[in-house]
Amino acid sequence: MTRNLVQHKKSALILGTALTVLSFGNALAQEKKQETVQLKEIIVTAGRTPIEEGKTGRAVTVITGQQLEQNQVRYVADALRMVPGFAVSRSGSYGGLTQVRVRGAEANQLMVMVDGVEAGNPGNGEFDFGGLLASDIDRIEVLRGPQSAFWGAGAAAGVVNIITKGGNRDGFKVSGTTEAGSRSSWLGGVQLQGGAESYDIALGATYRTTKGFNITDIGDEKDGARSLALNGKINIDLSDTVKLDATLRYTKNRTDTDVDWSPVPQDSVGAYDETSNFMGSLGLTWTGLDDALTQKLRFSGNATEYQSNTPIMPVYETKGRRYKGAYQASYVFDTPAFADAHHTVTGGVEWTRETFETTKNYERDSYGFVGQYNGEYWDQFYLNLALRYDVNDEFKDATTYSLSTAWSVPDTNARLHSSIGTGNTNPTFFEQFGTTSNFVGNPNLKPEKSFGWDAGLEYSFFNGLLVTDVTYFIQNLTNEIQGSSQTVTNLDGKSKRHGVELAATLNLFHGFTAGGTYTYTSSRAPTGEQATRRPRHSGSLNVAYTFYEDRARMFGEAVFNGNMKDNNFGTFPASVVTLNKYTIVNIGGSYKFTDKLEGYARIENLFDKKYQEVYGYNTPGRGAFAGLKASF
Repeated sequence: MTRNLVQHKKSALILGTALTVLSFGNALAQEKKQETVQLKEIIVTAGRTPIEEGKTGRAVTVITGQQLEQNQVRYVADALRMVPGFAVSRSGSYGGLTQVRVRGAEANQLMVMVDGVEAGNPGNGEFDFGGLLASDIDRIEVLRGPQSAFWGAGAAAGVVNIITKGGNRDGFKVSGTTEAGSRSSWLGGVQLQGGAESYDIALGATYRTTKGFNITDIGDEKDGARSLALNGKINIDLSDTVKLDATLRYTKNRTDTDVDWSPVPQDSVGAYDETSNFMGSLGLTWTGLDDALTQKLRFSGNATEYQSNTPIMPVYETKGRRYKGAYQASYVFDTPAFADAHHTVTGGVEWTRETFETTKNYERDSYGFVGQYNGEYWDQFYLNLALRYDVNDEFKDATTYSLSTAWSVPDTNARLHSSIGTGNTNPTFFEQFGTTSNFVGNPNLKPEKSFGWDAGLEYSFFNGLLVTDVTYFIQNLTNEIQGSSQTVTNLDGKSKRHGVELAATLNLFHGFTAGGTYTYTSSRAPTGEQATRRPRHSGSLNVAYTFYEDRARMFGEAVFNGNMKDNNFGTFPASVVTLNKYTIVNIGGSYKFTDKLEGYARIENLFDKKYQEVYGYNTPGRGAFAGLKASF
């Protein structure tokens, strides 16, 4: 009780301090006479229909493809390290199993979508970010908090929505990238984008390989990785009111593995994991009633195959499939006489079939029914609510809801935002059926249930040159599924999670920009123990300077991760250890030789920091990389 009271007092102190700073900044802004900087409005997927970023009450972060390119981000996981509320854990080398947790939740409570297709592995219920390259990505939309009312089971803690690069309708363009660097690393990518009056198309391919390093302290072999991504998108106007779109994506990731707690670690030399994934979607959009009515029909599929290869053991294989069919209709209308309001009403139905194959074959179906309302009032107050009912053939039916509000306070630089909602996460096939001779599944498991709310204040100083946001959140979980070496059960009680997220962006004149984040997270099991791989304190800082008529750019970034707990499975039973805090600094720069040719270079882990994100696994030391980008 005393500890929780102290934690809440700390959170209140942080919020109070932030509000004081914001008020002081407003006074300064009133004195500063200069042209107002208009922030670009960004459409985000914060529900079943798109909405402008400032008109949603949910905690949203958008990472653009331009930001990824300028900061030379090679893996999506590294971009997510800069997002408040996120914790990233990579097992050793690039390409290794990489889990992402948001607001203290588990990795399988975060839904990942790529071009509208749910990308998580049906077998274990989560998405491995290890081999997800960033070069073909146009934008990443991150929503924090329960989102199951919109996206169903698996979005109990948040959503990462990845949108790849699309075509354009003003001719064709070919662009390419090549890069080489430390640990015999090489990256190559090519992108074709183009189209005509009635269609656009994009095709892309990226390949990255590295010989890596020894990810454990056993032996001296290098553990490398290879990642391949092929992507295609097309949009066709069948008529003025009917549009067809399709996506296809194939990825393959192979990673050398080793574990220092294995009873025979020397025999793990030559071991590797390989994951291949094929996903695609086909959609039809029809508008009518002078664009007031929009109907969408979409079918998508996701096939994931995994292999674990160890010299002294038989090959372990799993195959997971997910098929989805969805229909939704949205109707928009205005009521000028009532609150000068704009309304959007949406209804939809979804069907999902998941299959899983290992020593046996398993399958399950579910149906979801969704209703959503968006309202805009007096051009300052925004309301979004949703209700969903899921019918499951293996579990109890589930009802989830979501409500969010935002208020752009008139005659101020403030925007208040808040959201509340529920989410659920179904047991995975592993948890439900076992799938190995030594591990027995539990068919009586209940889905995990989450309840969360957040409230925050966004404020801009100096006519928009500095924008800050502070958000307090609570995100608790019941029916948490916990496993042992033999089986899994639902825990009694509540897993309690709360914290504070701070973010700031600075856009000065003369090409200087900066940004920073800080997150305090408390995540505890029903028994009171601190959850593993979730630091209490984390944050990031980035700065950039563009000069020489925008031809040259330099940047630097730092990622801080506080002390956190992890499990040492080398003991029986497993013991809890503490992983030390660390700060990683990266720097880089680029120069445009012409409008079509650019050179760049960067240094990762500038100070060669030694640290661990997962117990028993080393991480990369200092590395230098250089490359060229060209377009034709």
